Amino acid sequence: MTRYYQILFMITIGWLSAPALQAQQFTLFDTEFTYTKENADNSKPSKSHYYMYGHLLNPDRPKDWTTPIDYRNGTVHIRMEVLEKPSKAPTTWSLCYIPNKGQGNGYGCTNTGLYTEPGVYEKDVPMTSFWENESIIWTEGIKQMDLVIKDDSGGQGHAHKRVDHENYFPTKVRFTMVQVAAGAAYDPSQIKTTKK
Repeated sequence: MTRYYQILFMITIGWLSAPALQAQQFTLFDTEFTYTKENADNSKPSKSHYYMYGHLLNPDRPKDWTTPIDYRNGTVHIRMEVLEKPSKAPTTWSLCYIPNKGQGNGYGCTNTGLYTEPGVYEKDVPMTSFWENESIIWTEGIKQMDLVIKDDSGGQGHAHKRVDHENYFPTKVRFTMVQVAAGAAYDPSQIKTTKK
């Protein structure tokens, strides 16, 4: 019996309540901001970074991402809404998980993919597939997310380095990252499409 049908069966006979179903995913963060060249030049310790920590992350996120619900082997649903963009220059954001405790490189990153114009961009990424995901000790949880604006040249293509930086700044974006448990499917009904 697949995980989907197991859940459906348990709902039918009353073994799972609505809160139990909601635990199959949680919103890590939902943020909207305008990012300028000045912001990129002055972000510390690294430029072109937008730092998410403290109250900006869901305070109810799990300490252990492996048990009792396995988010580490699940997926992340990335929803990016590009509200304002100064040009059609190909742009991407790296989305980096900064753990409470790391190993090796000490952090890992997924990304939004390239985009050239305003709009809504969504994708699901396996948590075991992105860059350096094994450098995070998932049993210890996440303390911070770093969002890094880049061009299409690769890992070091930070947008603040561009001589044509006016093609990247200012930009206005909204990011929502939803962590989905292993074996579960992303449920969009819990996401507000209009942020207030």
